[in-house]
Amino acid sequence: MLLHVRLSGWACWCLFSGVFSVFSLQQRLTVSLNGKWRLSNSNGSLLLPAQVPGCVHSALQQQGYITDPYFRFNDVSYRWIALDNWTYTTTFTLSADVKQKVLLVFDGVDTVGSISLNGIAVGKTYNMFCRHDFSVKDLLKDGENVLQVGLLSPILYASEQRKAHTSYAVPPECPPDVQKGECHVNFIRKEQSSFSWDWGPSFPTMGLWKGVRLEAFDISENLHDAFSQWTVQVELLIDAVQTARGQLTLSIPELDSEQTFQTHFNPGKTKSNFTILINTVQVKLWWPNGHGEQPFYRLTIRGFQDEFLIFKYLPQVYFRTVELIQEPVAGSPGLSFYFRINGKPIFLKGSNWIPVHSFQDQVTPGVLKNLLQSAVDANMNALRVWGGGVYEQDLFYEICDELGIMVWQDFMFACAMYPTETDFIQTVREEVVQQVQRLKSHPSIIIWSGNNENEAALATDWFNIPASQRPKYIRDYVMLYVDNIKKLVQEDQSRPFLVSSPTNGAESEQEGWVAENPYDPHYGDVHFYSYILDCWDWRTFPRTRFASEYGFQSWPSFSTLQPVSIKEDWSYGSNFTSHRQHHEDGNQQMILQAALHFHLPNATDPLKRFTDTLYITQVMQAQCVKTQTEFYRRSRSEIIEGKGHTMGALYWQLNDIWQAPSWSSIEFGGKWKMLHYFAQSFFAAVFPVAFEEDDTLVIYAISDLSRDLKLRAVVNVFSWTELDPVCTLNSSMLLVPGGSAVVVFKQPVATLLAGCGNCTRLTCLLTFQLEDDSSQQGPTNHHFLCSPKDAQGLGRPNITVKKKTCFSVTLHSDSVAPFVWLDVGNIPGRFSSNGFLMVSRNRTVDFNAWRPTSVAELTASLTITSLRDIY
Repeated sequence: MLLHVRLSGWACWCLFSGVFSVFSLQQRLTVSLNGKWRLSNSNGSLLLPAQVPGCVHSALQQQGYITDPYFRFNDVSYRWIALDNWTYTTTFTLSADVKQKVLLVFDGVDTVGSISLNGIAVGKTYNMFCRHDFSVKDLLKDGENVLQVGLLSPILYASEQRKAHTSYAVPPECPPDVQKGECHVNFIRKEQSSFSWDWGPSFPTMGLWKGVRLEAFDISENLHDAFSQWTVQVELLIDAVQTARGQLTLSIPELDSEQTFQTHFNPGKTKSNFTILINTVQVKLWWPNGHGEQPFYRLTIRGFQDEFLIFKYLPQVYFRTVELIQEPVAGSPGLSFYFRINGKPIFLKGSNWIPVHSFQDQVTPGVLKNLLQSAVDANMNALRVWGGGVYEQDLFYEICDELGIMVWQDFMFACAMYPTETDFIQTVREEVVQQVQRLKSHPSIIIWSGNNENEAALATDWFNIPASQRPKYIRDYVMLYVDNIKKLVQEDQSRPFLVSSPTNGAESEQEGWVAENPYDPHYGDVHFYSYILDCWDWRTFPRTRFASEYGFQSWPSFSTLQPVSIKEDWSYGSNFTSHRQHHEDGNQQMILQAALHFHLPNATDPLKRFTDTLYITQVMQAQCVKTQTEFYRRSRSEIIEGKGHTMGALYWQLNDIWQAPSWSSIEFGGKWKMLHYFAQSFFAAVFPVAFEEDDTLVIYAISDLSRDLKLRAVVNVFSWTELDPVCTLNSSMLLVPGGSAVVVFKQPVATLLAGCGNCTRLTCLLTFQLEDDSSQQGPTNHHFLCSPKDAQGLGRPNITVKKKTCFSVTLHSDSVAPFVWLDVGNIPGRFSSNGFLMVSRNRTVDFNAWRPTSVAELTASLTITSLRDIY
C-alpha cells in the first residue's frame, strides 16, 4: 500500500514505478516456459506449434491454417475457433537440484483453463486478469516433464454459466445484431469487447496471453512499495519455507535518506512494512504533460543474510499528489468535479483508450510507444483506460509515467449487470487485489473507476428491468462495486476511487450509489453522444463539470482499408462497408451529419467517390469534435444558468482495434485521422475559441499555463475568392490569468462585416489568433460564417506541389482551400500539419516517416485533397 501521511493539514504520497519480486541470488532458480508449445483442438484434427505468450488465433494464422482474421468477413468465418476447446502442451527438463519450494506461475491465462503437470491436475483458472501460481514441487520429475493447459470455449462456458443462473436474468443477454457478436460475456471474466463491441469485431480469444515460468527457491521475498512525500514505506510480502533472519536497507542517496531494519520471518506467508524517513521536504514532483517535468529518484533496496548481499533492487521513485475535488460551486447547484495535481487544478485533455488489437500477443512495444507519443504530440495529458477491455501491460503505464500522461483507470466491467454468486465475487476480489498491487506504484494513474456506464444503465433502465425487481439489481450493484471493489481499493491511499463513469460522484453516493440521473451536469462526469443534432451548434452540448466521453464516427483512410478488402468492397453501399459498421445506422448518421454543412461526393468514378466519402466523414468528425471540445474548454471559468466549470474533455476514442469505422482519431496501424491533427490545436496550452451567440461573435482566450498572460485577439476576414485578408480587426490587450478562459473579443457579426468591404456571411470567413506584445501565442483558429456548402466563391484551389526538399512539401494554392488533406498511402508517418485551412498562396508541410523511405517514394504516393475537390 502507499503510506498516507498528513502534514500541515494536507495529504501527500510518493510513488515509484513497478511492483516487483526478488529472490535470494544464491537460492533462486527461474525457468521460463515461454516459447514454442504444441496446440491442438478438441478432436485432435489440428496439431500445430504455438508461441507463448500467444493465443489460438495467432497460432493458426502463423502456421497458415487461417488467413488474416481482419480480412473482409473473417470475423464471422472464423467463429468456429472460439467454439472449440483447445489444449496447449509443452515439455521441459529439470535437474534434480530442485529447491524446497517450486511454483508454476501463469501471468495470464485466457480464460477457462485446466492445468496438469505430468498427467496430474494442478489447478483451474477462470479469470483472464489474474496471475495464477501453483505449488508443484512434488509433481516434478528429474528429467522430462509434460505441462498441459486445456482451454474451454469461452462462448460455451459463458452460455453454461448463464444457464446455471436460474434465479433471475443478468442482462444483457446478447449484443445488438449489428455487432455480429457472442452472448453472455458478463458471465466470464475476460476482455468484454472480445465478444464484440460497436467499434470492434468478435474474436473471443483463448490462450496463454502472458508469460509462463517455474520459480524454485528456499525463501521468496516479494516487495511491493509505497511512499509518502516525507516517508517511504516498503511493503514486504514473504512466503518462507523456513525461519529467515536478515537485514533490509532502504536508501535514496539523492535525498540523503537511508535506514536499516532487522528482519525476522516465520515459515509461511507474512507481510511486513518498513518506513524510511525522507530528510527533506524539497523533492522534485511528477507533473502531467504540459505542466512540468516527470523526474524520478532511485530507491536502493538491499537485502542481507549473514552479512551477505542476497538481493539488490533499484526502482524508480516518483512524488506527486492527486485530489478529486467535489465541493460546492458559487452560483451553481451541485458540486465541482476536477483533479488537483500537486495542489494545482488541472484541466484534463485527452481521449479514451481501447484495446490496441484483438490479439494481445500482437501488441508490440513499438505500437504502444507510437500511440502514446501521438497522444502527447497532440497536447493530451490524460487517457481513460476503458472498462470493457484489458488492464494494460506494464509497459503502457511505464510510458505514461515517462510522458506525463494521466491515466483514468477503469476496472474491467462495462455496459452490463453482473452475477454476484460467491465464486464470481471471489475471482473479482482476486483480480482487483492483483491489479491494484501491480499498478498502484505508477504516478500516471490518478483515479480508479469501478465500471463503465453501469450506474447509468441501472438508473436509465437500459435493460427494461421491471420496477419490482430493480432493488435486487441495485443490491447486486452495491455488493460488487461498493462492498467489494471499493473496499479493496481503499487500501491504496494515493488516489481517489469512483464507483462508475459517468456518475454524480459524491451525490450518487448520497443517493445510494445509483443516482436518479447520473448524467446531471451539476455533478461528476458525463458521457454525451448525439449524432442527429447539428454538431456545429454548441447549444446541443451539456455544460458539464467533466466530459469523459463524447465523439463522432468516421471511416479510416483507404490505405488502411485496402489490405483487408477487395475491389468489390470499395463503395459506401457495399456488403463490406455494412459488415464493418457495428454501430446501428452509423454509416447513414455520418453522411447525414456531413450533409448538414458539406456537399457530398458525386464523382462518377466509383473508387474516387468512395475515397472522397471516406474523406468527408473525417472532415465531419474533425469539425464536430473540435466544436464540442472548444465548448468544454471555454466553459472552464464560467457558470451560466448554474452550469459550467468544466475541467475535463476526454473524447471517445483515441485508437482502433481493427480497420473499420469508429470514433477514433488514430487509425489501426497508427495513421492520424484529420481529428488527431485538429486535436494538436484544440488541446494547445494557449488557444483561441470562437462561437456565435445571438448573431454576435465571441472569442475566448484559453490558457492552461501557470503564469498570467496579456493577450489580444487578431481577427482576419477573408473572401472565399481571395488569399489576402479583406480586413483585420484587433481587440485591446487583456489579462488572461493562468488556468482560465477569458472573453477577449465580442462584436455583432453584422457590424464586423459592415466594416469589411462587401463581405457577407456567404462570401467571407474568419481566421483568428492570439498575440502578446511581441508574437503570436498558440495556433490560429478559423470560424465559418456559413456552411461551406452555401459558401459563395469557394472554387477549386488547384493546389500544386511547388517544391520538394527532403521530406518537406511546399504547396501552392490559387484560392482559399478548406480541409487540405495530404496523404502518402501506406507509408507510415505523419505530417507536421494536415486537414488545414489554406489562406496563403504557399505553405510548407514536413513529413516525419516512421520507416526508411525516399523522396521518390513519397512523391509517387502523395495525393492532395481539399473540400472543393470532391464535388
